[in-house]
Amino acid sequence: MTGSTRVALVTGASRGIGRCAAVALARRGLDLVITARTVHEGEGRSHPSSVLSAAEPMPIAGSLESTAAEAEALGRRCLRVPMDLMDRASVVHVAEEALARMGRVDVLVNNAIYQGPGTMDRILDLPLDLAERCLVGDYLHPLLLTQLLLPQMLEREEGRLVNMLSEAAFTTPPAPAGAGGWGVAYAAAKAAFHRVTDMCHVEFFSSGVWAFSIAPGLTLTESMRASGMDQVLVGAGHRPAPPEVAGEVAAWLGTDPDAVRYAGQMVSSRALCKELGLVEGWPPPRA
Repeated sequence: MTGSTRVALVTGASRGIGRCAAVALARRGLDLVITARTVHEGEGRSHPSSVLSAAEPMPIAGSLESTAAEAEALGRRCLRVPMDLMDRASVVHVAEEALARMGRVDVLVNNAIYQGPGTMDRILDLPLDLAERCLVGDYLHPLLLTQLLLPQMLEREEGRLVNMLSEAAFTTPPAPAGAGGWGVAYAAAKAAFHRVTDMCHVEFFSSGVWAFSIAPGLTLTESMRASGMDQVLVGAGHRPAPPEVAGEVAAWLGTDPDAVRYAGQMVSSRALCKELGLVEGWPPPRA
């Protein structure tokens, strides 16, 4: 990538993988456009992922202002644009603001997802309108943002699309949702969006735009910590990765010339992070 300072747009950047990806990209010298619903610290709330849950939303850490402060401490410009992934006009506004105020977007990290009931429900418990929300948030609106930002990448003949996916997109769960598996709505939406990576590779790789999918595996999120699920998972023998693992891999795919060998592929962030040594001390040695 050549020319003036490169710009990365990261959705869902208030916490978790999105925050880590944004900071990692800033560390690599990119200016940022970051989006999320949570603008100020203290406003964030987690939401139950099943219609069967009676749990109330819980406060969770993270905000655009906190992520921006980390990026700006690294000397980078950081434009904060609130975005509701379920609101089409909001998605369009993000693309317009990014191009109007930053002049370009070289790297798009599609990280934000719909979070709420329906994502982890079984087929007979799943209201169709919630399945539709998963498709809108995890497939249609990330596709829209990609469509809005692709033309200026193609005009420069360079750009990168980094799509945060899931093993649920291509793996049959070991058990039903709620018993060690995942919901059909989430899995189907993620599978649909992986096809966007494939098609972008077929259509645009020869024009200088590289597209990647990331499968992050089980990742330790702020929501898990808030609910105590992190301790449950560790106690059950799972080894969730910190969000820095997928975040650093997203930044590497978005900037490094050697990433070309993964263009058009679904990349395991755990395997690639370990291979490249992107996060110090990870993976930890087994006891």
